[in-house]
Amino acid sequence: MKKRIEIVDHIDTSQVYADLSDPQSGGICVFIGAVREFTQDEEVIALEFETYKTMALKEMEKIADNAMEKWSLNKIVMKHAVGNKGVEEPVVIVGASSAHRSACFEACRFLIDTLKETVPIWKKEMFKNKTVWVSAHP
Repeated sequence: MKKRIEIVDHIDTSQVYADLSDPQSGGICVFIGAVREFTQDEEVIALEFETYKTMALKEMEKIADNAMEKWSLNKIVMKHAVGNKGVEEPVVIVGASSAHRSACFEACRFLIDTLKETVPIWKKEMFKNKTVWVSAHP
């Protein structure tokens, strides 16, 4: 398994090291995005994520393939959760392993930034007084 790319109901952060470990990798870098308690001074109750799963997985595969080629990575993990998520709950995890640390650091940033820019995953923020779609919902 060189790539583990998934849309899931729940993210298990304890599995990521095993998913990225490789005898050729001297560096493993991971980013975990979680629900924060406040956004622009408003208390967040929860976030809800929806996606067009087939398209999202295809786009995530393209991103992973680009990263694998550009940084000569050994393994990649990209997982995004869907559904209702509470404060402190992980919602996205990306990671890369490579022979050297600089490649996995750069790749990890590329993975999360590109995922957020291009993958069709929509986020709804639920506050005490209102609910807001953060990005245009189809």
